[in-house]
Amino acid sequence: MLVDESARPRLATMNLVLLEQEEVRPDGTARLGAARLQHLREVLRSGPGSTLRAGVLGGRTGTAEVLALGEAEAVLRLTLDRSPPPRPGVDLVLAMPRPKALRRILAASASMGVDRLVLLAAARVEKSYFASPVLQPERIRKHLLDGLEQAQDTVLPEVHLEPRFRPFVEDRMDALLGPGERWLLHPGDEGPRTPSDEGRLALAVGPEGGWVPFERDLLQSRNFRPLGFGPRTLRTETIVPYALGWATGRRRAADRLYLGAGRR
Repeated sequence: MLVDESARPRLATMNLVLLEQEEVRPDGTARLGAARLQHLREVLRSGPGSTLRAGVLGGRTGTAEVLALGEAEAVLRLTLDRSPPPRPGVDLVLAMPRPKALRRILAASASMGVDRLVLLAAARVEKSYFASPVLQPERIRKHLLDGLEQAQDTVLPEVHLEPRFRPFVEDRMDALLGPGERWLLHPGDEGPRTPSDEGRLALAVGPEGGWVPFERDLLQSRNFRPLGFGPRTLRTETIVPYALGWATGRRRAADRLYLGAGRR
């Protein structure tokens, strides 16, 4: 069956314009001002009649037609007819990385559909990392939103800061993660193995020097199984997307169904 491409709206950008719930009016329009208006005009180079990919934070996705682009506000008409991408059911317990790497990891975690990101202290983590300005809530949120916009998703991951390793693992981790598969990443040859395609999955990724023996033992006592992707020691910003791709690959069948159903 041939599809008339001219009947489809021409989208001005591949990234999603993410709207806050309070920006959406009961009549199906959205009004954006200040920095959002500048972004539409100067970055997306949109004007009246442009059609953008859009979504409401925590809600549905679709398109937004620019009705007006004035000096004080932009008016968009929304057609939100799709669900966001399916969740792969993955949590990430991550030894706190270098601040420069953390910015990229926050965006990647949101793009890959991580539900919970735990930033955890470890023996080989610099204590000063927990004082980084990158951990300010508004900066964390910005990097997460960047990842959602890239992936055309609307669901923000939860981010938990845990500056003490043992109290978190012994007292709070099980309640936070709940039941499911747990995999402990450490440089070595214990894998890769195939995760199941059902239930939740948690990955524990250590610092670039790896978890120390005490940390490995304690995590394994909490049902984390060793997993290695070879003997190479990799940067955190390299192994995290690789491991998330390994974990979320089990949802490819669900993704195909999602695409085949037009994301409805």
